[in-house]
Parts: sequence; structure tokens; C-alpha cells
Amino acid sequence: MERAQERASAGGTDGPAARSGESAAALELLVHGVGGTTPEKMLDDPRTVRVTGDHTAAVFRRAVDADAESRPGEHRGRPVPEAYVWCNLTSGDSSRALWLLLLPFMVVNLAHWMRPTARGRGRTVRLYGLLVRLAGLTLTVLLVAAACEVALDLVAWQCAGTRACAERHSWLGFLSPDAAHAGWWSRPGRRLALAAAVPAALTGLLWYLSHRTWSAYESQQPLSRTDEPEEETGRTALGRPGFWYGRRLVARLRAAHTAAGLLTVAAAVGSAAARFDRAPGGPAVLDVLGRGLQAAFVAADAAVLWVVCRRGRSENRLDRHLDEHLVRRLPLTALALLALTVVYAGWERPGWRSAGRLAGGHTTFGGIALLQGLLVIALGVTARLLYRTHPDPRAAMRGLGGPAVALLACALGGVMSGGVAQRVSDWLDGTGASIDGPPVLLTWQASVIPLLLVVVLVLCGRLGRRTWLLRRGELGRVEHDYPGEPKDTARTRRIATTRAMAALTDRGPLVVAVVSVATLVLGAGALLGAQFTEKAPGQAAGHAPTFVQGAAATSQALGSWLIGFGFILFVTWGRRAYKDASARRTIGILWDVGTFWPRAAHPFAPPCYAERAVPDLTWRMAAWTRATGGRLVLSGHSQGSVLAAAAAWQLGPADRKRIALLTYGSPLERLYGRWFPAHFGPAALTGLHHEVDCWRNLYRPTDPIGGPVRLPGDCGPEVDRPPLKDPLAYGRTARHPLPAPILGHSDYQADPAFAEERERLLARLRPGLPGPRPQEDSGRSSA
Repeated sequence: MERAQERASAGGTDGPAARSGESAAALELLVHGVGGTTPEKMLDDPRTVRVTGDHTAAVFRRAVDADAESRPGEHRGRPVPEAYVWCNLTSGDSSRALWLLLLPFMVVNLAHWMRPTARGRGRTVRLYGLLVRLAGLTLTVLLVAAACEVALDLVAWQCAGTRACAERHSWLGFLSPDAAHAGWWSRPGRRLALAAAVPAALTGLLWYLSHRTWSAYESQQPLSRTDEPEEETGRTALGRPGFWYGRRLVARLRAAHTAAGLLTVAAAVGSAAARFDRAPGGPAVLDVLGRGLQAAFVAADAAVLWVVCRRGRSENRLDRHLDEHLVRRLPLTALALLALTVVYAGWERPGWRSAGRLAGGHTTFGGIALLQGLLVIALGVTARLLYRTHPDPRAAMRGLGGPAVALLACALGGVMSGGVAQRVSDWLDGTGASIDGPPVLLTWQASVIPLLLVVVLVLCGRLGRRTWLLRRGELGRVEHDYPGEPKDTARTRRIATTRAMAALTDRGPLVVAVVSVATLVLGAGALLGAQFTEKAPGQAAGHAPTFVQGAAATSQALGSWLIGFGFILFVTWGRRAYKDASARRTIGILWDVGTFWPRAAHPFAPPCYAERAVPDLTWRMAAWTRATGGRLVLSGHSQGSVLAAAAAWQLGPADRKRIALLTYGSPLERLYGRWFPAHFGPAALTGLHHEVDCWRNLYRPTDPIGGPVRLPGDCGPEVDRPPLKDPLAYGRTARHPLPAPILGHSDYQADPAFAEERERLLARLRPGLPGPRPQEDSGRSSA
């Protein structure tokens, strides 16, 4: 058996096909979709063997087919099925639900890939990528600043410095200057220095996760094509040699973001001490040292900005170079500055007392919010300029999908920051009178959540009404699709409702547009409201008219509780999504879309599984076809069809001509083509259709994820088969004596059209195809 597996993995190089240059062998490489499955289910056989791969992702065959290449006569007329199982890349231990806390980073990374299709606008494209990277950097600073707000301001400065709060929380007793035996740590600077360990540890954890997940998921080198002349079509970047290997950029961004996080902590600690030292009568030596540290912070911040702005992705070649000096020195320099700042802040300063809020918090969070708003506006202008060069009416939001998603990422970061700070403040200050709480801006950000929720509820009501109207129209279509059947009102309604609910996916751009506009308006209102409340004309700082205070307090309290409830629900559903296959099918597509893309804008985003899966598929297809010269059908379901297309683009043009592509339940155009037009738009999909030997796509009107490819009419043979009937039978028949289920997105293999299309594709791939070179595997999946 071991020798058989070795021959299968190598492609049977000792077989007759390898000697003759052509073979009757055919391979069907199955790639499953969202939710994952087992090789036994994909191959419909309880006895399977692993041909190649490891416990994370591997290719399997039925045990009887393990050495099929050595027995070609037994497989004439039917393909050898192989299953590529990659579900462990996106699911597994429930602790991975903590990756959901990195959601803002993942969302802003998505914005990078959502740029419109552009022609002849190289500088504008680079500007678009730069703006997204800068927005990602502000999210890192925001997250660390929020951790500083909780640890340094609320806990170490306000609560530990206030007798009532410190007495309520005995674990803060050793930090309180009002305790019976005030200790060494009771000095304000030393309390801040000690509390700085929390945001510094958070930054270190993010660095560790980014480095560890890169090694585990994204360090696979793509197939090298140096032995072939490059024939870049320019229709999509997914076929470039370096697209799925962004090690250099991720390492640079990881160093820059880690340094930015550590510098944020150092600035929060050092600025408080420097502010006291600059006061009249402050120690001159410490004042000079503080100014020197602040100058060093400015220089280090400039270096971070230079690293982020200096270089984008290198996709035209496989870039194995690593800027080792930069990657190591930048974070270490920031760590050294943090250590110096901790020593500086911990120095003895008689007369220094903590009172009120830690100064600078309002300015910091207000500046970040304003900068994020300006970056999103600039990103919107840039995206619009790109869109006008090559308009695509199917593109989401007319090219503004990327800026809208970037805005939502910033809003998520702001809501999480404000919500966590407000909840910790409520927990520390049980009576509501002992501490001042977080900066007013964070309170206002929590306050806009109920208003945003109202907007979402109104939008849901409108979508519900539209779905109801669509359902009424579908009632007649269902009767037309099943003529001659006895009417069953309940059955007809179920089918029509399923079709109408599936069509909600196409309303995604409307949802994102409305939510993003509401977020922008409410965010601007929160920023202005915080300014007004912090310093109202003719009133004491921190006070506002009574009606403003009452409305803000009510909304803030409701928003704070909503955030706490949402956080618990968020983590609970995240754990369930990783442990429960049905939950993954419900929400998994959104997560799998997000983590499909490489980390180009934010290094702390969850890992990209495609940087492991696409090279796996490409290597497997090339190895098998080069060894056997056989036929290949690449069969992908749902997200597996996206991986299949990405792998096909990675092969050389001659190899793609030897491949038949079968997709079903595919979001290639419905989701990816609309939201990522530069990479999956009409030009890219048209090019793929021309470059593979043949392509057929199956979809159902009841499928909320898959849909037609909608290629232009000049692409040659039609890609899309007419919509499949779902259910297969309206009522009971001799072939379906029991009621046929409504399958929706799953089990496309149950439809006879699937086997029919697969046989047609195999018939087109004859053994005598020209050229003895690499080819792709074919795959089919089970959702």
C-alpha cells in the first residue's frame, strides 16, 4: 500500500502514460466548499487513503484507486476521483473563535482587494493601496490606545488614585496612595508604568499570532514557472507568480504595526509624566529627558510611516527576500523606547497626584476618528477615479465598495474601543460617582449604537417587504416550472419563500451602502457632540444643556449594554461556528471570503488559508499532469470553486488549456465578481473561460450563495447551464416516492445534471491533446 501511495503521489511516473507522452487516464479533483466535509463523504467510500498532504490539508483517494496510474486499463471511461480537504484551515479548535476579535483588521484588509477595475492608472492604484494601509495602521493605534485607556487611565490613574474606587476593588490596594500603608507603586508614574504592561502584552500577542499563523498557514511557496515564458494577460493579478506569497510585505507591516503599538503605549505613559515636568517648578533634568523622549517618539513614528508608505505588494515575481534588519530593528527600537519611558515615568516626583481623567485621551481618540474619516473620504475619491476609467455596472456600489467597507472597519474598531472602555468604567465605578470614566468621545461612540440599530431595523423592514413582494411573484414562476402537477399551496409557498430569501444576497450592496452612510453621519455627529460636551460655549468644561445630557446619558447606557451583549453573542456564535458545521454554513461564507485574501493592508488580520490551499492545488495538478499527460476535470463547490479558479490562474497558459472546469453553487460572480471587480470582474472571468479548455457552471434559484457567471456573449460556448430545478420533483413520483427536499446550496451531485455535465467535460478532454506539460486537477466538492 505504501508503494501504491507513493506512485499515486508522484503521478505514476513509471506507468505507460509517462513513457508515451499521452494517456487515457482522467482525474477529477474535488474541492469542497464552506463548512468542510470528510474525504469519505466526498468520495462516497468509507475506505480512503491520503495521497499527499498533512493533517491540515491533504489530497485523498479511495483505497482501491491508490495506485490507479499503474492500472490504466481498469479506469478507462471513468475518472479517478481525488478529494482535496482544506476545512482544517478555517475550522478546528473553538479557541480560534478569538480570531473574531481581529474582525476590524480583516475587514480593512478586505477593502484593499475591493478596488475597481482600472486601466492605465498605476499611480492611482498604488495610492488606493497606500490609503488602505494607512487606515489599517490607524486601527492598530486605536486598538492599543483603547487598551491604554482601560489599563492606564481607568484602572491605574482614576480608580487606583481614588479612595472610593480603590476600596471597592481590593486588588488595587497596593496601587492606592490613600491606603493605610501606601507602597512604592502608589506613585502615579509607577502605577502607569506597571499598567503599561497590559497594552504592551496585547501588542506582543498580536505580533506573535501574526508570526505564528504566517508560519502555519501562509509560508507555502507557489509553483515556480521559471521554466516557462511568462504570458501575463493582465486580466487579473491572481495569475501572477508572487500573488500568493506576500511574505516580505507582511513581515514589513508586522514590524511597523508592532512598533506603532509599542510607541502608542510609550507615548501614553511618557506624555503624562512630561506634562507634569513641564509645569512651573518641575524638575529641569526630567523635563529635558521628557522632551528628548518625545523627539525620539516623533522620529520613530516617522520611520513607521515610511515603512508603511514605502512599499506595497510585489506580485509580478516570487519575492523571497526579507528585510531582516528592518523587521528586527524597528520593533526592538520601539521596545527600547518603551523601556526608557517606563524608567522615566517611574522616577520620583514629589507632589504629583492623579486627578480626573488622564490628559490627552480626548485629543488622541478624536484625532484618530478625524484621520480615519479623512482617509475614507480620500479613498472614496480615489476609488471613484479608478471606476471611471473602466465602469462596471455590476460592481458593488459603483466602485465604492472598498471605501464603504474601510469605513465599517473603522466603525467596528471605534465601537469595540468605546464599548470596552465604557463597560470597564461601569464595572469599576459601581456608584457612578467615584471616577470620571473614559473620554467623552468614547461615550458618544457608544451612544450612537442605538441610533444605528434603528437604521438597521428600518432597513431590515424594507428588505422584508421587498422579499414578501418577490415571494408573491415567485408563486407564479414555481407553478410555471412544474407544469401539470397537482397544486399544493403549502409546497408552492415554501419553494417561493426559499427563492425570495436566496435573492437577499443580491441586496448586500444596498445594506452596506446604507449602513456605511449612517455610520459616517453618526460618527461625525459623535465627534461634534463630544467636542460640544467637552467644552460647551459659555459653560464649564465637560457640561452641556440638560436635554443633551439626558438624551446622551440614556443612549450611552443603552449602547453600553448593547455592546456588552453583542460581545458575548459575538464570541458565543464564533465558538459555535468553529464547532458546529451547520453554523459554519450559515455564517461561514462571510468569514471564508474575508480570510481568502492575503494580508496586504493589515498584518494582524486572521491568516489567509488560500496561501496554503492555492499552492497545494497548483502543485498537485502540475505534478499529476506532467507525469501522466492525462485528462483533468477541476470540480469546485461554493468556496472551493473560487480556490479552483485561483489555482487555474496560477498555471501556465498551455496547462490551463488542458483543464475542464466544473463549478456549482459558485459565488465567483455573485459575490467575488461584484465586490472584487479588479480580480474577479468580467474581464478576469472571460479570460479564464478562454484559457481553460471548457467550463460549465451549475446553480439554483434557491441558492443564496451560488449564482450564474454571467459572462458576455462573445465568450464562446455558454458557461452557465439553465437554472437547476429545486426541488427535483414538486410532488411524489415513481422516481421520488417521498417528498424531494429543497436543497438550496448543498448536494448538487444529487441532480442528474451534475453527472451529465461532468461526462460532457471529460468527453472534450481527449488523450491526444497537444503538448506534454502540466495540467490541473479537477475537483468536485461536498458542501
